Amino acid sequence: MRLAVLGAGLMGRAALYDFSRADEVESVGVFDIDAALAKEVADAYGGGKAVSGVLDAGDEEAAETILSDYDAAVSCVTYRYNPGLTRAAIKAGCHLCDLGGNNDAVREQLAMNDEAEKAGVIVIPDCGLAPGMVAVLAADGISRFDKAMSVKIRVGGLPQSPRPPLNYQMVFSAEGLINEYWEPCLILEGGKKKTVNPMSALEELDFDGIGKLEAFYTSGGTSTLPDTYENTVDFLDYKTIRYPGHCELFRPMLEIGLASRQKLAVGGQSVEPRSVLKAVLDRNLSFGDLDMVLLRVTVDGIAGGVTRRVVYEIVDKQDTRTGLTAMMRTTAFPAAIVAWMSAAGQVEARGVKPQELAINPKLFIPQLKKRGINLAISEEDL
Repeated sequence: MRLAVLGAGLMGRAALYDFSRADEVESVGVFDIDAALAKEVADAYGGGKAVSGVLDAGDEEAAETILSDYDAAVSCVTYRYNPGLTRAAIKAGCHLCDLGGNNDAVREQLAMNDEAEKAGVIVIPDCGLAPGMVAVLAADGISRFDKAMSVKIRVGGLPQSPRPPLNYQMVFSAEGLINEYWEPCLILEGGKKKTVNPMSALEELDFDGIGKLEAFYTSGGTSTLPDTYENTVDFLDYKTIRYPGHCELFRPMLEIGLASRQKLAVGGQSVEPRSVLKAVLDRNLSFGDLDMVLLRVTVDGIAGGVTRRVVYEIVDKQDTRTGLTAMMRTTAFPAAIVAWMSAAGQVEARGVKPQELAINPKLFIPQLKKRGINLAISEEDL
């Protein structure tokens, strides 16, 4: 099979690394607006299978031309390009998945379902970590019950050795982090969709070997799950995991307007507060320290008249041998798996479909383990 990676950033590098090590993959193309970067990444992570090229992700015609040479592709560029890339993939007859991260963009993609079905193409948005593989795990948990009552998703990317005062480091884009902390959050309560405020409903939790942590509502993690499981699951939510005290320190910065896009006059110049906050976060929290990703999906339900709980848990730490961070591994590898499954004929659906409806967990989960992402699954009666 022939696979393509769109975007040569951190996640694109990890996706390329994954593709190039699959025996079934004959060649991989990596494309970026920066030709030199694309070649550098192809040489460093392509395992001798990669070629590079130039692509402006906003140029749909150019994207169509490139994608027509590939069986499947993964978009690792910012979410605003994904609707256009979806149109290009449909026209090119190329399966596509992306890292998503914005509900409006996903809705625009889902509206192209009929065109994708007619073209015999599967497009799957939001295929990273969260949104992403958590949807497949949630779907697997829900399928184990006659009646699923509760789905609680908890995920966090953290430094292994926290530095005060925020005990956090940038593991993905500052824009994405601010969006998660600023935009409204969608959950299910009483089987119905409900919007809640970000950075609210603070709770304590702990992971063996790591200790006490906190979690709070953030935007985007539930993706399409509330739409898919409305009136089926009583309660479903998503919270981000951080070290204790992070929420209390960070939230006031947003409350006074530092995430606002409304420009202010400062020293005779027009300045957007969000741009300043992004620059400060990138400059002061980009330590490059070893990172880890924590994931816990807890599903409660009734099976055979017995109330039971199934828990999915991952503790993934940075791979110092390959240089891939835990966030790169747990975000890009799941997307790469979806693209590989699409090209390999392991995704039967066609159209633009959410992961929880398109991906078979029984095929997906073994692929995680094959890549060294150790998923522990436990069950107990309640």
